[in-house]
Order: sequence, then structure tokens, then C-alpha cells
Amino acid sequence: MRLGVLDIGSNTGHLLVVDAHGGAAPLPAYSYKEPLRLAEHLVPDGPDEGAVSEAGIDALTAFTAQALEVADEKGCEEILAFATSAVRDSVNADAVLDHVHERTDVRIEVLPGEDEARLTFLAVRRWFGWSAGRLAVFDIGGGSLEIAGGSDEAPDVAWSLPLGAARLARAHFGGATPDADDIKKLRKTIRAQIARDAGHLLRVGPPDHAAATSKTFRSLARICGAAPSSEGPLVPRTLPLEELREWIPKLVQMQHDELASLPGVSSSRSHQIVPGALVAEACMDIFDLEALEVCPWALREGVILEKLDQLPVLG
Repeated sequence: MRLGVLDIGSNTGHLLVVDAHGGAAPLPAYSYKEPLRLAEHLVPDGPDEGAVSEAGIDALTAFTAQALEVADEKGCEEILAFATSAVRDSVNADAVLDHVHERTDVRIEVLPGEDEARLTFLAVRRWFGWSAGRLAVFDIGGGSLEIAGGSDEAPDVAWSLPLGAARLARAHFGGATPDADDIKKLRKTIRAQIARDAGHLLRVGPPDHAAATSKTFRSLARICGAAPSSEGPLVPRTLPLEELREWIPKLVQMQHDELASLPGVSSSRSHQIVPGALVAEACMDIFDLEALEVCPWALREGVILEKLDQLPVLG
């Protein structure tokens, strides 16, 4: 069957069209995405503080309508639509999704943070297989950081923290170039939040394999010398802690145009690289990991795989 997966993230709206059947890996057939940047469409203050703005609602509705047209053109039999941190944490989430439903007839499901971590873990487990042993997975999105770990397909522990790269950039830098004091305060905030629940993952011992997924991790790995996406998903890619530490002071000193010129960094996300790098560094440091292997599968694939598990393998 042909599925359309509509992922409303904090940075991007993404429709992934896949050919799928039980017992097989989902095969991407088409991709359509737009930079919605919903995490930056939250009202910063006043009586509507924390709400998705009218401009954000309009952008989301227009993207959803266009994505549905694309899905129809590509022959999708079913649409799996979900939203993550930016909508999940907004004070008007129900009104936003009701508006989209009224205009497009699609009901977008809000994924709880724990489910986001769980489904991402499922995708990473399927990618690396049982030989990975006890697995730890980290995912930096636009609005949140997801952490999960376990030895099976369902993680033993899974949780979400409000440490997404776009959220941190907006809250701590406000579009300006951070100074040393800004970086020091942000680093302390990040590490305190991650360390608070680190024992969930650490109490059963170190993982046999540690993996990262998301655009932020892919960009950081590319900056540190990983192969470009043009070489395909089967090429191993890692993000080493030592090299990341060497890069962070350089990244802090760069202007947005310089950041955007780095390999793997787009101009629309250049302002998120520094906070994303600080979160990645903190994850590896607190969990005592020398490197993270970057997995090409993430939340969208986890949603697809859970759907496929409900289909018969034969027939």
C-alpha cells in the first residue's frame, strides 16, 4: 500500500510518501516539505502567551491542504498525520487542530513526548537490529529533546525535554549573536535538565550502542566530517564528542551567513546550530558517550513501522 505520513514538526511540515507492506522496510517514494517554523510562531507574551499565532495557524492550514493535494496526486491510500512539540506545548493546541480539521478535513494527532521518544526508538532499533544490544537513542527536534533506551523494540525508558534547538535559540538568543555569558547560562540550563532524569537511562548500565537522529544531529555530524547525504543512507556516520567540542567555540563566533555556509547547514536553521550543538555535547558528556552513530530513520519511520506491524506479512 502507499501511505502518506504528514509530520508537523516544530521546524518543518513534511509529507513523506512511502510504499509499504508488512514485513518489509518502508520505501520512500516522494517527499514534500515546507519550513513552517511553528516553534517561532508562538506568542511570546501578553494574554495569548504560548499560543500558536494566527500567522502560524494560517501557515499550518495552507501546508496541510497542499500536502493533501500532493498525497492524492501520488496515490496515497491513507494519511497518518501527527504533530509534535510546537503544537503539543501550545496553549491553544485544540483550537489550532480544530481549525485545520475544519478547513482540510484531516485530523492531526498530537503525539505525547513519551510516544515521540518511543516511536523514534522503534525506528532506530529496526535500523540497527538486535545486534546493537542495549540501545540509547537521542533526538533533537525544533521544540524538544527525546531520550530513550532499552534492549527490546519498546524502550525501557523514554522521555521528552523542552530542549529543542529552535526553542532554545528563540528563548535564549532572540535572533542575536550570543556572547560568552549567554553560552554559559544556556549550557548550565541544558545540563541541569538532562542530568535531572539521567538516572533513568544510566541505572541499568551503559548502552551497547548509542545513536542519534534528527536534522540537528545530521548537520553537526556533517560539520564534523561525516559523509554527505548524497552518498546514501547506508554509509556509517558518527558524531564524535571530541570533534564537536573543538567546533563549538568556532560555531559560537560565526555569524548566521557563515553558519549557513557550513556543510549540512541550511540558512533557515543556521541560528539553531549553536544551541543544538550544546544539547548534543551535553547528552554525550552526561551519559559518558565518546560518539553517537547517526541513524537515517527517525520518528516518521517509527510511525510507519508501527502501522505496518498491524498488517499481515503474507498476502
